[in-house]
Amino acid sequence: MPHVTIVWFRNDLRLDDNPALLAAVARGGVVPLYVHAPEEEAPWEPGAASRWWLHGSLERLAALLEEKGAPLVIRAGPSLETLASVAREYGATHIAWNRRYEPAVISRDTAIKEALRRDGLVAESFNGGQLFEPVHVATKEGKPYQVFTPFWRALLARDEPAEPSPAPGRIVAAKPVGKAAKSVAIAALRLLPTIDWAAGMRAAWTPGEAAAANRLDRFLEHLDRYDTDRDRPDHDGTSALSPHLHFGEISPRRVWHAVRAAVGGRPAARIERGGAESYLRELGWREFATHLLYHFPRTAEAPLRSDYERFPWVEDPVGLRAWQRGRTGFPIVDAGMRQLWQTGWMHNRVRMVVASFLVKDLRISWLTGARWFWDTLVDANLAANTLGWQWAGGCGADAAPYFRIFNPQSQGERFDPDGAYVRRFVPELGRLPSADIHAPAEMTPAILAAAGVTLGDNYPEPLVDHAEARVRALAALKIVTAAKAKPDKPRKS
Repeated sequence: MPHVTIVWFRNDLRLDDNPALLAAVARGGVVPLYVHAPEEEAPWEPGAASRWWLHGSLERLAALLEEKGAPLVIRAGPSLETLASVAREYGATHIAWNRRYEPAVISRDTAIKEALRRDGLVAESFNGGQLFEPVHVATKEGKPYQVFTPFWRALLARDEPAEPSPAPGRIVAAKPVGKAAKSVAIAALRLLPTIDWAAGMRAAWTPGEAAAANRLDRFLEHLDRYDTDRDRPDHDGTSALSPHLHFGEISPRRVWHAVRAAVGGRPAARIERGGAESYLRELGWREFATHLLYHFPRTAEAPLRSDYERFPWVEDPVGLRAWQRGRTGFPIVDAGMRQLWQTGWMHNRVRMVVASFLVKDLRISWLTGARWFWDTLVDANLAANTLGWQWAGGCGADAAPYFRIFNPQSQGERFDPDGAYVRRFVPELGRLPSADIHAPAEMTPAILAAAGVTLGDNYPEPLVDHAEARVRALAALKIVTAAKAKPDKPRKS
């Protein structure tokens, strides 16, 4: 008699290369299930932009499953009680899911797996979201890596990640053995904002598996330019796959092997420097972020280098509000923060610049910045967000705090030389000459007047003097670096 398996969808909202789903299909009848229980991920429940994306992604997953003849069942949590209840309703013998690596989710999933097994169910989990499991990459001493370059070399020394598997051609939907509770409508999850602020995100993004595949195809068309264009926010040079990867609408294995195929299928370790090598390295950074969060779970709330807990952060609500709204008086910073507010996304080079400005120029805690990104990014991934902000703050992996105080003016001049990015998101500066657009405070009144710019009126004066702020940041760092910074201890596996 065929078994019935519940496939518990989480951040793996796809049919392609979904190992939990494929195992269930091979076994017999399938109950696709999504359980809405955001409170179980506290203190990092999905933010507002992530909830908007999740709504669209669930709609598209439900449509795909409906086409396969296996409707998506949606229920409100708690997760354990819901899984057990659905198992009784459908006579399920197995429950399968793809693993996640956030600290709260690991704790919850471990408890759920143990409880389900005590009840006689077969509970099994799979790697559906990483190239390699975090526990399978370690130093010769068996310890987790804390520097990216040796981590990346270790990844390249391994066999290639497993080839992705295609979506199942057919899914046999399990039938309830008795009366089953109704599925919850996606709209009833209240993921969308009550006041519609998402017009910019709707214009910029289409969630879902099909959109992810299309975006990958478009990116591969200009893969050869990636290494030169990826730092230019005025160019369409990145893959913009991060939200699709975060919600599991496409697997990293699918992306990895598609990039390799685009350059003749060579092993990653033998791909010469260029667009493909640079992009595979970015996938390596994604792996590294998960590796760090898994082994050092406290870093979501505290610095990896614990001595940095002594850093003298500043409480500056006025400066924070100006940064959040893109009103700092530094055009590249303001353009980035407005891009984030409008589209739910920001170019990676600009993320580094705005993060440096918050933690070095304003000396506002990296965790405050991480929280803002968490609520406003459609690709808000806890591992990547933590790594990025601790990198900017100099308190995490690959730390080099003295060399990461970015000058926002020179960064703008270098990576947005014609001012096209600034003009797009800070239109009040649009008539300034390209040579002047990144330093309006240094322009003569005549130049500003000719461009219709009035500092302190339609565009703000700079919040700080960057040179002076840099001196203050370096002085603050000496409080920490007077003693040798100590890395955090990893979790015990």
